[in-house]
Amino acid sequence: MAGTTERPRCSAYIAASVDGFIAGPNGEIDWLHAVDREGEDYGYAAHMATVDALVIGRGTYDVVAAMGGWFYTGKRVAVLTSRPPAAPIADETFHAEPLTSLLARLASEGVGHVYVDGGVVIRAALAAGVLDALTISWIPVLLGAGIPLFGGGASRSALTLVESRAFPSGLVQSRYAVG
Repeated sequence: MAGTTERPRCSAYIAASVDGFIAGPNGEIDWLHAVDREGEDYGYAAHMATVDALVIGRGTYDVVAAMGGWFYTGKRVAVLTSRPPAAPIADETFHAEPLTSLLARLASEGVGHVYVDGGVVIRAALAAGVLDALTISWIPVLLGAGIPLFGGGASRSALTLVESRAFPSGLVQSRYAVG
């Protein structure tokens, strides 16, 4: 794919509360630990093994930065933001350009599969018609309020259920093809 202007395959892999929030009202994600089980990553490592690069939003970047360490070692990370931090954590890059322009550039540089992460970026990918696959891990908790996965501007998108799986922890993971 190097040297082309086609876009890479784009997928999202995200957890949400049953009522559709990806973080609590103050950005808290401690509720995700309700499904922590020794040796169970719910397919995350397998998903990451297929990914060439990540495109994440600034909010997601800030949450990851606050956790300490860097979860994306060995992966190229592009952060969509108009306000880059004073210093990067690792070798991530910061971009204010539209998502579609960034994806075209990544494709021209040989990137074949991009993991898009963060509510704003996922909604932008849906609106631009560039999201190919969506995996949502539904955490068995109701938050009542918080940062919505799709609220506030999600575009209408047809989804085809590819697989749904229930885990002993109560997590239900649904994988969809988009479009």
